[in-house]
Amino acid sequence: MKKHLVLLSAVLLVQTAVVSVFAQQKPKAGDLISGIVTDSVSPLMGVYITELDSREEPKGKHKYVDLGLSVKWATCNVGADKPEDYGDYYAWGELTPKESYTWENYRFRTSGDDEGTVKLSKYTSMIYTSVFDANIGNYIADNKTQLDPEDDVAHVKWGGDWRLPTDEEMNELIDSCTWTWTTVNGVNGCLVTSNRPGYTDRSIFLPATGKYGFETSNKSAGTWGHYWSNSVNKDQSSYNAGVLAIGSGYAAVKITFRAHGQSVRPVCP
Repeated sequence: MKKHLVLLSAVLLVQTAVVSVFAQQKPKAGDLISGIVTDSVSPLMGVYITELDSREEPKGKHKYVDLGLSVKWATCNVGADKPEDYGDYYAWGELTPKESYTWENYRFRTSGDDEGTVKLSKYTSMIYTSVFDANIGNYIADNKTQLDPEDDVAHVKWGGDWRLPTDEEMNELIDSCTWTWTTVNGVNGCLVTSNRPGYTDRSIFLPATGKYGFETSNKSAGTWGHYWSNSVNKDQSSYNAGVLAIGSGYAAVKITFRAHGQSVRPVCP
């Protein structure tokens, strides 16, 4: 019994030390956070991640971590079995991985082969991406700003009320957590630890998945990652959609071309 008590005390001391380090600084949405995101491959991190396993909650066949935010974040990417797995890559609004990601094979493309000429059939804004209707002599745009459930790969693949996060929910994740660049089972990524009172012992891991741009190789895996939001760019250049971009020195919500192949980390209520 004494031996078990000593081991328990040691684990608690380690947890307290790690949480204390994580709570020192807090990134702001959209800011570069060089100096806040740190490199860490220490044994302390391994103990901390092991302790977090008990905070995972089931949601159907999948699990989430409640970070005390407006939504709960899944522990794995779509197509992954473990937090450090990259999972599958999707163009925005598509439901199937592909060998290449181009405007020519993008699901909603009607014409054009680059961001200056491409026209789209859905999630469009006036002039820039909408299709000209000769019958009425004007462009037709739907002005949709978020994915419909049937186009949300997280909802389609996982069911229930799983879905892609919004830009606002991604910014909340940045605002409310400490981001630590680390390595889990040989995979680089960010350990995202809640700063909310009562939730500071809870984290998710986002691997640096890279992305597929307009080329067949993913050269950036292990260096940085892009995660889709469900939000199309709200200005008139709606050939872009929101993305959570992470790396060893930053975490920010940006935009990128909808035709790129990127990772998905679902959320649920």
